[in-house]
Amino acid sequence: MVSKIALEEHFLSPGLVEDWLPTVTGVPQAKADQLLQQLMDFGDRRLEAMDKAGIERAILSISGPGVQAERDTAAAIRKAQAANDFLALEIRERPDRYSGLAHLALQDANAAADELERCVRDLKFHGAMINGHTNGQYLDDRALDPFWERVEELGALVYLHPADPVVPAPVLDGHRALRRATWEWGFETGSHALRLVFGGVFDRFPKAKLVLGHMGETLPYLLWRFDSRAELYGVKLAKPPSQYIKENIWVTISGMYSVDPLYCAITALGPERVMFAADYPFESSEEAAAFMDSTPLDEELRADIARNNAEKLLGLT
Repeated sequence: MVSKIALEEHFLSPGLVEDWLPTVTGVPQAKADQLLQQLMDFGDRRLEAMDKAGIERAILSISGPGVQAERDTAAAIRKAQAANDFLALEIRERPDRYSGLAHLALQDANAAADELERCVRDLKFHGAMINGHTNGQYLDDRALDPFWERVEELGALVYLHPADPVVPAPVLDGHRALRRATWEWGFETGSHALRLVFGGVFDRFPKAKLVLGHMGETLPYLLWRFDSRAELYGVKLAKPPSQYIKENIWVTISGMYSVDPLYCAITALGPERVMFAADYPFESSEEAAAFMDSTPLDEELRADIARNNAEKLLGLT
């Protein structure tokens, strides 16, 4: 079993439980209760799951939507800070097993930038996880440039996590099984990432580092088409869209334990851009690990995806 660092592993702090509960509407109550217990646990249950999967270190982040759905800016800032302080205390108990990503209130770009800096410099977090849009505001909005400026200055990563769209996609009406994680979230999150590319965020902040789960939310499959259509429509960027995706974006295998998309991501983005994640507790850590351990790969490449690439990106080497 190869040693692993897992980048998309979720938790909840007490102050954000009520924000999370609507995400399990429709889920059988027993399963929702189980997930909540797992999200709130930092002890033997989580560590046992990590040990069985060969996960040496879990990079912990709030399970969404968190404060991205909070309408009151002051409350969002307060709740995000409390969640980060809560996580820092848990990491302090097991610094050899846990690291963190900050939870940020993008309702105020300057406050989010300051909180990111506090989390990176004082709490030793590695960046932030953003749970999609913030009340309809996407991360390419020019009002958020002060946030991106600080991201670049700190060398911090931004992990863009799926969220419900502002308005449920009408094309999925009548097909509940296609909502959320099946298809809707991937389309929403991939589109959000493309807004950053086509909106010039990586021209303005060329050292910004974005991470996407689920093998890149389908983007690795479509690089040629992004370039072709950008040329057709006269998109004004310094580079072809595919180049930003290859230079500014990393992906994890969270919730996508299939050989073909893994091979595509490696080929399209480069082997140094693909990393391991289990998406605990929403996916099985053991299933993720079994996939990572058994997929036909050169052993050096397997170690890079499982651990080494994350070590370099997070500055753990």
